[in-house]
Formats: sequence, C-alpha cells, structure tokens
Amino acid sequence: MSAKTYLAIDMGASSGRHVVGHFNGKRLRLEELYRFANGPVGMNNSFFWNLPGLWTDVLAGLRLAGNKYSEALCSVGVDTWGVDFGLFSSKGELLGNPYCYRDARTDGAIERAFEKVSREEIFNQTGLQFMQFNSLFQLFVMKEMQSPILDIADRFLMMPDIFHWLLSGLKSNEFTNATTSQCFDPRKKNWAFDLLDKFGLPTSLFRPTSPPGTILGKLQKSVQEETGLVNARVVLPGTHDTASAVLAVPSASEVGETDWAYISLGTWALMGLESANPVVNDTVARLNFTNEGGVGSTTRLLKNICGLWLIQECRRNWNAQGKKNAEGKPLDWEDLNKMTASASPLTSFINPDAREFLGPTNMPEAIRSFTEKTGQSVPVKEGEILRTILDSLAMRFRHVLGMCEQISGNKIKTIHIVGGGIQNRLLCQAAADATGCRVVAGPIEATAIGNIMMQAIAAGDIAGIREARAVIRDSFPVVEYEPQNTAIWDAAWPRFLKILGENNQ
Repeated sequence: MSAKTYLAIDMGASSGRHVVGHFNGKRLRLEELYRFANGPVGMNNSFFWNLPGLWTDVLAGLRLAGNKYSEALCSVGVDTWGVDFGLFSSKGELLGNPYCYRDARTDGAIERAFEKVSREEIFNQTGLQFMQFNSLFQLFVMKEMQSPILDIADRFLMMPDIFHWLLSGLKSNEFTNATTSQCFDPRKKNWAFDLLDKFGLPTSLFRPTSPPGTILGKLQKSVQEETGLVNARVVLPGTHDTASAVLAVPSASEVGETDWAYISLGTWALMGLESANPVVNDTVARLNFTNEGGVGSTTRLLKNICGLWLIQECRRNWNAQGKKNAEGKPLDWEDLNKMTASASPLTSFINPDAREFLGPTNMPEAIRSFTEKTGQSVPVKEGEILRTILDSLAMRFRHVLGMCEQISGNKIKTIHIVGGGIQNRLLCQAAADATGCRVVAGPIEATAIGNIMMQAIAAGDIAGIREARAVIRDSFPVVEYEPQNTAIWDAAWPRFLKILGENNQ
C-alpha cells in the first residue's frame, strides 16, 4: 500500500498535542506537529474548561497540518479525558462552558444521590466505580441547584463529541466516552434510561452512541477553508483517552484475554484488564472497579488511581514559589527524578486516592499533613515528598493488581505500562519491585497511537486490533523491568495497608 497520513488530536487535562501518524503498511512513524497547554480556569469560585481557547489551539494545529500535508491527510480524530460534558439547546447552541471534573460543586454528591437511589441499584445499572465527578453526579447537582440549563437543554455531548461536532458539524455520542458517565448500561450497551428517570434527569438528552471507527464525514466547509484540509475525514477513535491508550498496548495475547494487566500512566493511572464482556457482579462492586467501553466491543475493567497529578502539582507549587535547579532554571521532570532518587525509600506512605489530594491548593503541604495525621515520619525535603508519592503509587499498583486477579481468577505476571508516565523510570522499576511482576513500559505516545490506529482500521488499512498491536510492536521500542529486592516491599506492605485503612478499595 502507499503511505497514509492520519492526525490524532490527543487532549489531556494538562496539555494537548496534534500528532501525525505516517503508516507505510508495516510500521507507524509519529510526528508531533503542535502542542498546547490545557487546564481548568477558575471563575466565580468554580472551575471550567476554556473551550474557546482549546478550539483556537485545535485550529492552530490543523492549519499547520494543512500547510504541511494539505490533500494528503486522510483523517483526523480527537480523544480527551472522560466524564465532562456540554449541554446544547434545540437550536444547536452550547449552553455554557463545560465544568471541570475537579470543581468542588460535587462534594458530597454521591452520599446525597444514595438517598434517592441506592448504591446497589446505581452500580447494577451502570457497572461503574463511584467517583464524585462522574457525569451522573454532575447532572444530579445541576438538578439539585435547579439549573435552568437542564430545562432548556436538548442534547448531551461529552468533551470529544463537542470537538467532533466543531470539526464535522455533526453531533454524535461516541461509545467509549459515554461509558465513563455513569449514565450508561454496559450490558445493554445503551443509556441507563431507568436510572436517569429516577433522578429526574431529562432522558431525551441522550441519543444513540456511535462505535469507535465511525466515519462522520469530511471537515465542515468553514474548517476546510480555515485549514486547507479539503480531503480529511473526521473519524471517531476510542475518544476516551484510555480506550485509545489500551488499544496501543503491545500485547500479543488474544483480544479480551485477562492474562495481563495495563496501566495507562499520566495525570491519572488507569489500571485494569481488557475483558471480552462487562463484569457486573458483587466482587466488582465491592472492589469499586469500573466497566468502561473499549475498542472492538471490549470492556476496560479498571480502577482509577490518582497518578502523576500528585507530582505535577508538587512541581507546579515549587516553581510558583520560585524554586530553581542547579542551573538556576525552574524545576523540570529530570530534576524531580534526581530528587526522588536521593531520598530513602519506603519511609512514609499516602493513600493516593484520598480526597485530600483531589484538588488541594498546596500539594506538598497536603502530603505532609496526611503523613502527620496518620502518625508517620513527615517528609520535609522535596525529594522525600516525591519518594513518598512514588512508593505509594507503586504500592497502590500492587493493591489494585490483587483486585484484578480476584476478578479475573488469573495470575498476572506481566503489567504493560503505557503513556508519558513511563519516562519516570524510578516509578516503573518500583512498580515491578512492589508487584513482583515483569513490567513492560511503552509506547510513550500510546493514546495518540491508539487514536491513529483506529483511524487506520476505519480506512481499511489495518484489519483489526490484533494487527494494529502487531504494527505497534514492530514500530515502537519498549523497556522491560524485572522485579528487584522485592523483600523490602513485602516487609513494608502491611504499613501501606494500615494507611489505606478499612475503606481501602
């Protein structure tokens, strides 16, 4: 086949990038074309996403693609984080900027929601883990506050759906992101209308979903004129970034086999199994796992772990305080790795998923406070704080791995870690040491790769997921980490479990 060119717009909670994929029929080569910052904007004591600013950056990257590839670009697709959404009027108007999931308005929403519908019933209809920022609880809070937007809204679109609408002019609800909302029934593969009705939410907002690989059509005329991309089609990837990242796991197992686990490591660490079918049972409910849609009609059976957000926020705080490295520059990621390596391991632990760490104004102080409150040695130096985070994340991976094995009934020997977080080599090695598993790290740009591969599948250039993963194995290197000195991690394990406490799922 002749070489094909695709464009992934991969948008995370802290940054976005336009990544071009060049596929010659055997190997995929990536080219980062444009990168931009992202983050919530505080207004009137709430946090929102700057949608107009993000669209401006999307167009800027598309213009670069148009200037460089013009008619040769085959298609474009967008992936983002989950749960956040916009509501539209019957005239197609967006009714306000979308809220950011870290906004505090959902504090206590889960408990109040349980007064209306039981935890058991919500889980039975959605199969999703309970997190206060899930779309269901955001909508529930809007209903509590008697938001007039709910009264006039006609359509519910999640973040990547909004960008695909802006690109193509067509509104669609892509399957993998819809399943993160806690408004979706994974067994019926449709919205959980009975549940939505019990909460008094307008079920007419929710329209049929479209699977990954759906071709929406060409860019709408105004975008073609703005960018020069006259031939590019808009294709739905797995629009939830983790769905795309899991597609890029270079496993040689059959699709849906549960003999390996994955961690998509970035701001969040999403850890779990690729299952052929949803698993909605008492064990999954007790362990607070989630059934989210994957590519190829698979299920991402996983748990959200607060990931590199903890380190990102420490760096942001220290740089805001004017801390510098040896060269007098703001602290970069390699500086943080060196600080971490200088500190003694397994001294103190935090529960990475404690509410204290969801959105504190001062992450280092929140970590010190947690260790003091739990009667541990309080980390003082920057390296000690970072080491506390790293050790706690590795132990949390061990904890969740045990849950994966309970659910699957399989002994897992290999953990695939993908995403930008694999550049933290200390954490990858710590994950191997804590879990006793071989860790295969790579590829780094997993989300963009998965996005591009789904576009190639939609175009008929790749037969399916197994072939896509074979291409990925041939195209991108991985680094393997074998467990070392596991005895010290085993000895520290009871201390970590004590920090998690009784409610340790």
